[in-house]
Amino acid sequence: MIVLGIILLIIGFVFGISILWAIGIALLVIGAVLWLLGALGHAVGGRRHYW
Repeated sequence: MIVLGIILLIIGFVFGISILWAIGIALLVIGAVLWLLGALGHAVGGRRHYW
């Protein structure tokens, strides 16, 4: 999710498409939160690890 967010941020920035920029930021934040929760040992979506 983090990688997809970064890719969408880059594409949105290069082509000037603001909706891709917004979706990229949202995916980046959600991915970071899920990664942080998984790293702290909390179960995410019923799984011990996020991936």
